[in-house]
Amino acid sequence: MSQPQNLPVAVSADWLRDHRDRVVVVDTRWYLDGRSGRDAHLGGHLPGAVFADVDTDLAAPANSEGGRHPLPSPEDFATALGRLGVGDRSAVVAYDDAGGSVAARLVWMLRVLGTPAAFLDGGVQAWEGPLETGEVTPVPAGRTPVPWPSDRVAGTGTVSSRIGDPGHLLLDARTYGRYTGEQPAPVDARPGHVPGARSATWQDNLDSEGFLAAPEILWERFSALGADTAETVTAYCGSGVTACHDLLALEHAGVVGARLYPGSWSRWGSDESLPVETGDPHLR
Repeated sequence: MSQPQNLPVAVSADWLRDHRDRVVVVDTRWYLDGRSGRDAHLGGHLPGAVFADVDTDLAAPANSEGGRHPLPSPEDFATALGRLGVGDRSAVVAYDDAGGSVAARLVWMLRVLGTPAAFLDGGVQAWEGPLETGEVTPVPAGRTPVPWPSDRVAGTGTVSSRIGDPGHLLLDARTYGRYTGEQPAPVDARPGHVPGARSATWQDNLDSEGFLAAPEILWERFSALGADTAETVTAYCGSGVTACHDLLALEHAGVVGARLYPGSWSRWGSDESLPVETGDPHLR
């Protein structure tokens, strides 16, 4: 049976149930508070789902230049995917238990490389069937390394050079309190945000029931922030994970080609030579 092509950014639990034998299901649960995603996986996961670790499979080791979750090298990412059973012709559905905010990292990484991928809308909570426990042994697959497309990734220098340029929209996917600096997380080296960035907290991509909002709703949201007229749109967050939810929501709304700043605030905020803005200048 052929693999599904041209997947939307999110699929329903009903869709996954009907196509389960045609996709690789990946559990990406991860927690900022230090809880173990692997333990959550072992305690109950979708049938046959393999586990991808954000820290080791979807990121290179943390460093001062790349932040907490740098993009892995193409070779390391291909090795991780092959070990998980994601081959060159595989399609993937990833899930978490946090509105797709973690699964979005893997989905975005795959989609920019041309691999069909979507997150499970509503996460593990939307799955009505029984869950499996314990380890899942993936069937290894051949995966060819593919470079990260340069037009979909922005470095610190690029972000810094475009501060104050209204044609280059920068979106901050963290919670509003972290954006303003009023409620920084313990992992934030400094409170605040990149000067000129607009607050676009990822949670606002969801409807009242926790599912991805309709394209027209998201188009209205991002247009109000300037995405409809911007020359480029770049998203960041704490370490380049939840920013991918904004990127997928932008794609769902019809805004194509938006970029990730992988270093995000973990890179920017830790560098005392880079400027920081607090509060919300757009409310002044």
